[in-house]
Amino acid sequence: MNALTDLTLAEARAALVKRDVSAVELTQSFLTAIEALNPRLNAYITVTPEQALAQAHAAEAALARGEARPLTGIPLAIKDLFCTAGIRTTAASRILGNFVPPYESTVTANLLRDGAVFLGKANLDEFAMGSSNANSAFGGVENPWHREGEPDTALVPGGSSGGSAAAVAARLALGATATDTGGSIRQPAAFCGIAGIKPTYGRVSRFGIVAFASSLDQAGPVARTVEDCAILLGSMAGFDARDSTSADLPVPDFAAACARGVKGLRIGIPKEYRLDGMATEIEALWQQGIAWLRDAGATTVEISLPHTKYALPTYYIVAPAEASSNLARYDGVRFGLREEGEDLKDLYERTRRAGFGEEVRRRILIGTYVLSAGYYDAYYLKAQRVRALIKRDFDEAWGKVDAILTPATPSAAFGRDEKQNDPVAMYLNDVFTVTANLAGIPGLSVPAGLDAKGLPLGLQVLGRPFDEETVFAVGHAIERAARFTATPSLRAAA
Repeated sequence: MNALTDLTLAEARAALVKRDVSAVELTQSFLTAIEALNPRLNAYITVTPEQALAQAHAAEAALARGEARPLTGIPLAIKDLFCTAGIRTTAASRILGNFVPPYESTVTANLLRDGAVFLGKANLDEFAMGSSNANSAFGGVENPWHREGEPDTALVPGGSSGGSAAAVAARLALGATATDTGGSIRQPAAFCGIAGIKPTYGRVSRFGIVAFASSLDQAGPVARTVEDCAILLGSMAGFDARDSTSADLPVPDFAAACARGVKGLRIGIPKEYRLDGMATEIEALWQQGIAWLRDAGATTVEISLPHTKYALPTYYIVAPAEASSNLARYDGVRFGLREEGEDLKDLYERTRRAGFGEEVRRRILIGTYVLSAGYYDAYYLKAQRVRALIKRDFDEAWGKVDAILTPATPSAAFGRDEKQNDPVAMYLNDVFTVTANLAGIPGLSVPAGLDAKGLPLGLQVLGRPFDEETVFAVGHAIERAARFTATPSLRAAA
């Protein structure tokens, strides 16, 4: 293995500060790995070597002056949903295929402030709509993991942040930004054998992130380890007056919280997450996670979240409704793709037909239907009432427990062609994750084991609103106990 690309973010940061490696050398090692593997994995839509090396040289100068910031010289992938000034931002859609923002998202501005190096823009499901990263206008992403004995079967990396997760797992970045609307950080993290956290809604600014469903979207990091995610979230988070949903709260030392331990914590085990027909491997890993936390000094408490069974249908009413509203701005008039028409209405129709992919069109149609006259009360308002009940379930649970442990996904990564023709089966991949978005609480996926075919499986830790510190402490305890050291077959090599 390439010693540099195989470092964790925390290890690379320490090596840079000690001057054991230069920022330019570290960045070049990742650019070389991208050049070798990205043609197959398609994890990046746009690679920016000139910008990355310029930033690396600036980081090297800062390190030489003893002016290191939390991420000085750390090479990252940026999900192509975050606006980056002067760098193409596509949302993996034809309709934004040539869009170059004149401004920087708050998240990427924060990362640049802290010295990060941007390697390029990571692939995703178009407008973040999907669980497979097969819905990109720039082609699907391949998971760097393969089933044992099936090296030619391409697997999905999960979605929508599949490019971010695949890049980190394949050692094409030390970490990456991602977004999570119904599980789009945690599910790809689990599929790719890495860690990923969706923070509390409002913890991280959404300014400059291309919107999917505004009341559900939340940005967060994916990285090799729980500690690496904590380091990245420390830079990404913070109040932003330009985002009306941003919480004006201090940013804790998330990395320090990882070492707090779990002794005395009460861990909730929700009975509703034991689904009919759930794979025995998922149940066994869940039980193992419970045992690890007990051994570390925590106690477990069975809890009930009775409205969990309504989470998926609620999500697939609320999210498409908000998507249909957000995506109405892409009309061919102000920015993005334009298809000429005979009149204004024809221009709208031609542009949107040519610019949006099948899954995006499907969700716009669903969302427009549930918001239409005669159906708004029956579907959208009722879904919002159920959403309030789902949040109430969690609010009541926090009186009994400090965190909740569940599986991250109902299965390991599946084949690229195995669920593509069944949208409902695809939507069921989010069954364990959507509740966190509906309730606005933090959720962390931790790699914890392998299935019978050698593919990674994850456990999910849910926490109180704005209590990411406890979530990181529990996740780190699981990580230590699991000792997950398996690596994908496709990764940066010497």
